[in-house]
Amino acid sequence: MPRAETRSRHRGVRAAIRMLERRMRAFPITRQTVEAWRDRSFRRLPALKVRGERSALQFVEAVGFCFTLSHFGLPVASLYVAVCGRRNPRWPKRTHHDAEIGLTWRLKDSLPAQRLVHYGKLVKGKPTLVSLDLFPVFCALIREGKGSGDYILDYRQGRMTRAAVLVLEALHERGALVTPELRRAVAMQGAERAAEFDRVVAELQRGLWIAKVEEVYDPDFYYRWDLLDNWLPEPLAASRGLGRDAAVRRLLATYLRTAGASQTRFLAGLLGLGPAEVQAGLAALEGEGMIRQGQPIRGLQGSWVVWQGGTRPAGGSGVR
Repeated sequence: MPRAETRSRHRGVRAAIRMLERRMRAFPITRQTVEAWRDRSFRRLPALKVRGERSALQFVEAVGFCFTLSHFGLPVASLYVAVCGRRNPRWPKRTHHDAEIGLTWRLKDSLPAQRLVHYGKLVKGKPTLVSLDLFPVFCALIREGKGSGDYILDYRQGRMTRAAVLVLEALHERGALVTPELRRAVAMQGAERAAEFDRVVAELQRGLWIAKVEEVYDPDFYYRWDLLDNWLPEPLAASRGLGRDAAVRRLLATYLRTAGASQTRFLAGLLGLGPAEVQAGLAALEGEGMIRQGQPIRGLQGSWVVWQGGTRPAGGSGVR
């Protein structure tokens, strides 16, 4: 595409964004306005689509967190949708020969492997990429300041299985291990124990104790695992200075900034937060003028929380 035409196209996109920002602050808000906002923030437009590693990283950093190969029918950013640059792309029949699937797959492997983002099943138990800027928020809410050896306390209080303790002890003693080595270290070899091992790994991923640090394809396909404290120590350290209330406010603001609007019950379920702390977080954000609660949206039922803070959150509550 000629350079002049590219500049003209981007000017048109910026003008459309400014118009959407004005509409999101005006009455009445419509379903079409909200979807147009998401088209822009979720990169569901050809002019904004993800085309490579650099734009993929910019995308994850802009949205804070996103799913990888699907949006699972939820109003959440998806790397695959952003690579396609359109709403609800149809899943191809031959995924191994599809360029968009191939690029998404490479990106969801390469970005975490370079420690540019975090990969784990953090949102609704789905594969999720999280920016390193936002990751301390998840650490504060999930790890709650626990150090690398505090898993013993979780085990003694019934919050961790014995099998999970064995996996953590193996990684503490031997460092990062590929899946076959880790299964041998905890005596979970054999096909009959594969499902049990997968459950344990999922438990530890959700608890932010371990991280998948590499996908190995030589000669077979398997993962390499390490302690999160070894893999991403800086975000974990940053989380220890972040109170839970501030973390809740920042997570709510990050999602609402990208989605444009949501409902209280959905926010609690999506983000794994209690209804009371969601209400408290929303009240604080409303006091700062970043959202409006109890708003109607033409074409949608119920009352809604609507983003008012512009294209980037600013101000107090640790929202950046």
